[in-house]
Amino acid sequence: MKKTIAVIGGGITGVTTAYALLKRGFAVTLIEKHRYPAMDTSFANGGQLSASNAEVWNHWSTILKGIKWMLKSDAPLLVNPKPSWHKLSWFAQFIASIPDYNKNTIETTRLAVAAREHLFAWAAAENIDFDLKREGILHIYRDKASFDHATKVSKLLAQGGLERRAVTPQEMRAIEPTLAGTYYGGHFTPSDSTGDIHKFTTGLAAAAVRLGLECLFERDVKAVTTDGKRASIMVDDGNETSSLTFDGVVICAGIASRALAASLGDRVNIYPVKGYSITVNLNDAQSQAAAPVVSLLDDATKLVSSRFGLERFRVAGTAEFNGSNRDIRADRIRPLIEWVETCFPGVNTRSVVPWAGLRPMLPDMLPRVGRGSSPCVFYNTGHGHLGWTLSAVTADMVGAIVEQAYGARTPVSPAMASSVSIQS
Repeated sequence: MKKTIAVIGGGITGVTTAYALLKRGFAVTLIEKHRYPAMDTSFANGGQLSASNAEVWNHWSTILKGIKWMLKSDAPLLVNPKPSWHKLSWFAQFIASIPDYNKNTIETTRLAVAAREHLFAWAAAENIDFDLKREGILHIYRDKASFDHATKVSKLLAQGGLERRAVTPQEMRAIEPTLAGTYYGGHFTPSDSTGDIHKFTTGLAAAAVRLGLECLFERDVKAVTTDGKRASIMVDDGNETSSLTFDGVVICAGIASRALAASLGDRVNIYPVKGYSITVNLNDAQSQAAAPVVSLLDDATKLVSSRFGLERFRVAGTAEFNGSNRDIRADRIRPLIEWVETCFPGVNTRSVVPWAGLRPMLPDMLPRVGRGSSPCVFYNTGHGHLGWTLSAVTADMVGAIVEQAYGARTPVSPAMASSVSIQS
């Protein structure tokens, strides 16, 4: 008889995990609080599948920028000065991880490069259309200091197996002719790509259902308990509360993972880091011609852009440390619109759809992938700003770990295992 595994969370991480487990022969149930998959943080992110953005944030320059921008409401990085024990403990661990900046950047790069193979293969196997563009990602810099820092980062990315080359302003124009403005230089990663995370996640979820996935939508998980052999999950469907029992459970619950882990005796110190995006509807031929095709990352503003088909252009970014607040603030959205109007003045910004989501971020910027303290509890969570980029490979990793736990022999790659916090 197949072992039964519950996956809590129907975002990109939960759906890819469910798919990886199904392919390994488990009977999988996906539990999600929303009516559909990918309705929370996986709904409208920046769209980049970006190994070139694998640099972790654990650097003293990040701390200095955070302090400088603390009272500037439209700053790329905004920290609410109101203290909380959770926030203080998270930042203490963040600072403690600064000595691992080089190592963690290299290891995150390795993961991101490996993730491509899985994601593209799954999309091809299941015939998923998600507006994939394999046109590369161009990082743009307005001054020498930021360009020089990027040059150092490129050396770390190279150690992780990624080629990223420096380009002149003239070469930048050739790569993306629609880009306006004056720049010191750029760094281009031809192997990076972009795609619509929502379309991919919903497409993969549909494929997983065809493979036998049971989906329990509109179920709020109230508690998870275990006797060491099986896991019991208490869910509320809005009318009644019921208890479901499984051989194992994988927690992929985004920012809710911290509380669920604590109830199971595990510490997963995720903090919700809010990001914003706008989707610009390109409703006229002029805007369609004036919007970029190549994906961009602007170092000064910490904004990324992606083109989805002919008629949509996504701009996303910023980091806001403000607890679980999900408000879409006008003063945080306005800089995104202004960026479009400055860098791509031919794009009409009359039709803009704003969005905000909470990234589940761990202090060392590496996801938690592996076992909990109970033999039947597993984690795949805390991917931060790289959830879309890393999702397929960490799903495959946790799938292999669960398979090993139940007696199978699928090995976990040592290179991958060293790249994340794996608990045995």
